[in-house]
Amino acid sequence: MPKKRFLLTFPEKLITEPIIYNLSAKFGVVFNIRRADVTEDKGWVLLELEGDPESIQKSLAWAAKKGVEVSPVGGDVIEG
Repeated sequence: MPKKRFLLTFPEKLITEPIIYNLSAKFGVVFNIRRADVTEDKGWVLLELEGDPESIQKSLAWAAKKGVEVSPVGGDVIEG
């Protein structure tokens, strides 16, 4: 199955919501958190998603609709 990497940026109102878990549960994608930084008022996660391309796109569209900023990443600072 294809793997793709994305940077997800969360506003303060979404910090405590299980967005990443819901991506997996609702859309059947497997996630791997490559890097993250979360504070009380913001957060970002470098996320690797694995699954069929349509499920990945639907999951990211759902997250964006919730208020998460989604940006594709063409590599990673931590390979392996």
